[in-house]
Amino acid sequence: MRIAVGSKNPAKINAVKAAFLGDPYEIVPVDAESGVSDQPMSDEETIKGAVNRAIQAAELGKADIGIGLEGGVQQTPYGLMLCNWGALAVKGMEPIIAGGARIPLPDEIARQLLTGAELGPVMDDYAKKQNVRKNEGAVGIFTNGQINRSEMFTHVMKLLAGQYEYQIGQGKKTV
Repeated sequence: MRIAVGSKNPAKINAVKAAFLGDPYEIVPVDAESGVSDQPMSDEETIKGAVNRAIQAAELGKADIGIGLEGGVQQTPYGLMLCNWGALAVKGMEPIIAGGARIPLPDEIARQLLTGAELGPVMDDYAKKQNVRKNEGAVGIFTNGQINRSEMFTHVMKLLAGQYEYQIGQGKKTV
């Protein structure tokens, strides 16, 4: 089975690989557009980006399954929360979605995002590192390495894969 991931980010590709172990899957990364802002600012926008990437990944990768993984933030009464969402697209089925862990971002990071900055470059500057988004992610920095971005997306991927397996087992039809 061919699975296209709508990103070439290693953290996202590794999450997909971790969720589809044990079967003969061919996992192909493709550049898929989210169709949302570079820094999604709500659950709704982040979900939309994941769904768009999943559908486009399946098409671009000529795949049986398309995967879209998107990171974003969501304003809450408790502060600006880091969020991540994923979508799994199969022709003939409604996209399957799942969300993951949430943690509050420090005020100094939140202020920059609320004025239009993107989390990736902000985190590189904050952590004095390069490519934080392709490695531990903001979640890795702010959890002191207890969980990294790939692990955070692996949780979402397992939710997606499990829902897909359940739906197929229940006789949901694909075209």
